[in-house]
Amino acid sequence: MVVKLEDYAGEVPAWCPGCGNFGILAAMKRALVEMDLKPHQVLITSGIGQAGKFPHYLKCNTLNGLHGRALPPAIAAKIVNPELTVITVGGDGDGYGEGGNHWMHAARRNPDITYLVHDNQVYALTKGQASPTSDPDFVTKVTPHGAAFRLNPLAVAIAAEASFVARGYPGDQDHLVELIKAGIRHKGFAFIDIQQPCVSFNHKNTWMWDKERVYKLDHNGHDPKDKYAAFKKAQEWGDKIPIGVFYQVERPTFEEYFPALKKGPLVKQPIEPARVGKLLDQFI
Repeated sequence: MVVKLEDYAGEVPAWCPGCGNFGILAAMKRALVEMDLKPHQVLITSGIGQAGKFPHYLKCNTLNGLHGRALPPAIAAKIVNPELTVITVGGDGDGYGEGGNHWMHAARRNPDITYLVHDNQVYALTKGQASPTSDPDFVTKVTPHGAAFRLNPLAVAIAAEASFVARGYPGDQDHLVELIKAGIRHKGFAFIDIQQPCVSFNHKNTWMWDKERVYKLDHNGHDPKDKYAAFKKAQEWGDKIPIGVFYQVERPTFEEYFPALKKGPLVKQPIEPARVGKLLDQFI
């Protein structure tokens, strides 16, 4: 059966009109359909925030968890059933603030999952507080003199040994679709930061502000195998914002360290109650 966009139709989104999330949602649907992935083959996990609502607007396996805690269940699901296409979505506050620890350790462990961060540089669900990626001059009610030092998520991901590091932009649908497909195809931890406008609470980093600055790495001779070049490109921010694959390398995935998975997915292996009994006997 041919997969169609309608197969992924979920609930009606409750985002603000003009939100960058709509472009990410459309790109995700296109990517999954173009890869001929059926809804039952896909699991999407999320945390809390406007981006955390994302799985509800798609028809597939979903798990909406705690703030900043979307990655652990995604990794667990991939271990139990490596045949699943596992995707995690979150926002910059959810992923880099509350979930920063999980994000960095997921990068070093290299599970075969894709992590999309909707980076609008603000806590939008809670009405506009500064986030880890807010610019230093970003003024909010809780940062009246401007936000503190801006976190550079791409540089952190590269330093944490993520095996696929990229940035996308919902204003360029075709490019974002190809990035998501590349991330899903990559065998390992694929991290994609998506520069996404928030029309309600971030009036600095607008659609026009982004459009005037983004440019494609693949049109400028960048080699994603060159880690030092990736670090250098990751430092570009402000006048120029590169999008595309910054860094990509092949290395063993987290699931490959589990001998039990060599017999196939755990969900397809026979249950042996006697073995569980022996384990429990050790605690008597």
